[in-house]
Amino acid sequence: MSLPLGLSTRLSYRLRRAARLPLLSPRQWLRRVGTWAGAVLVALLALGFARAADFAQVLFARMLDGRPLVILALAPAGLALSVWLTRRVFPGAQGSGIPQTIAALHMTDQATIGRVLSLRIAGGKILLTLLGLLSGASIGREGPTVQVGAATMHALGRALRLPRDDLRRSLVLAGGAAGVAAAFNTPLAGVVFAIEELSHSFEARTSGTVLTAVILAGITTLALAGNYTYFGMSPAQLDLGAGWLAVVLCALAGGIAGGVFSAVLVQAAKGLPGHAGRLLGRYPVAFAALCGLALAGLGLASGGTTYGTGYAQARSMVEGAATMSPLFPVLKLLATIVSYLSGIPGGIFAPSLSIGAGIGQWLAGLIPSAPSGAVVLLGMVGYFSGVVQAPITATVIVMEMTDNQQMTIPLLATSMLAFGISRLICRRPLYGALAKRFLSAMAHGR
Repeated sequence: MSLPLGLSTRLSYRLRRAARLPLLSPRQWLRRVGTWAGAVLVALLALGFARAADFAQVLFARMLDGRPLVILALAPAGLALSVWLTRRVFPGAQGSGIPQTIAALHMTDQATIGRVLSLRIAGGKILLTLLGLLSGASIGREGPTVQVGAATMHALGRALRLPRDDLRRSLVLAGGAAGVAAAFNTPLAGVVFAIEELSHSFEARTSGTVLTAVILAGITTLALAGNYTYFGMSPAQLDLGAGWLAVVLCALAGGIAGGVFSAVLVQAAKGLPGHAGRLLGRYPVAFAALCGLALAGLGLASGGTTYGTGYAQARSMVEGAATMSPLFPVLKLLATIVSYLSGIPGGIFAPSLSIGAGIGQWLAGLIPSAPSGAVVLLGMVGYFSGVVQAPITATVIVMEMTDNQQMTIPLLATSMLAFGISRLICRRPLYGALAKRFLSAMAHGR
């Protein structure tokens, strides 16, 4: 039995209208499911990257076990190979990955964005970061994970053929946030990082995508890796009173050290002065080998504590299981600067947190009225905030990574003070300044 023509027409019209509703549109559901699958994929990549990075550090330790002088050949050769591969095979993979992601969020040309966030670059970022860890470089995997997450979601956006630039941008932002959430197992930090550092805003059009991606990445990480805390659990507390002197001292030390570190990296991005700059420009591979020798010297002077991410050292200080040398934060800071100057891919998140923990442990000896565990956390947040100049992100990351909500107010106070002090030394936030430099270099075809 057929329907009357008029009724059939009205029914067809209403079905077409219903199909355009957000909750019923097949196209909208395809995009949602694609975004969810992308967030899960980012989490899987972050977890695989983390496991591979841990294995690389174990293998590195085995190569040096009983043969510490091997580093004199291993570090120069490894860094030279990494720079050669970066320039010849994976051009554009150098650096942390966060400035590149920020730059991509400010680009409008899709072809240029595609080059910055290509899957080829993402794969190179992972491989070359692992090579750096195998060579003893003081680098982390968290920054590269942000670019890997952003590249994965950008590729997904192209596959889904999203019609508007703001939709593609929201996927890139979500990928970077999901990368942080999965790398540290810190979902809240992923959201805050996206707002404070990557986009510097909270746009209504992107908020739902970012939150969904972070939640799914967090669930995937929780299901596969368990409810772990990156730096263990810290029960430390800081009561009001004389112990709050630690807040001031950690903010002062962290803000100054972090500001100097950022200023050096920003200046280095503009070009090294004198003979170093000429050597880097003409012979980048040889310059990387010299940086490897410097890393080897710092590692031997520190007893091997400056190699790698610094994760083990930071965790031991947070849990009170080890006491590092007072020179550790200085040597680790120098090793991180040298690693960055060499031109190899790698991030600064984990090394910065270990440097901050070392600063806190050293200051704890000067403040007997404050629990040493609490001062270590304050040192971490003070230095990290001084480096990235993102005080809320720094607070949330340290709080989540140590499962310590009792220290929220002291951590936030230290972070905000360190941010203000760092800004007096380095006027522009590190990642923002590096992103601006990267955009300028892209515009001039460099």
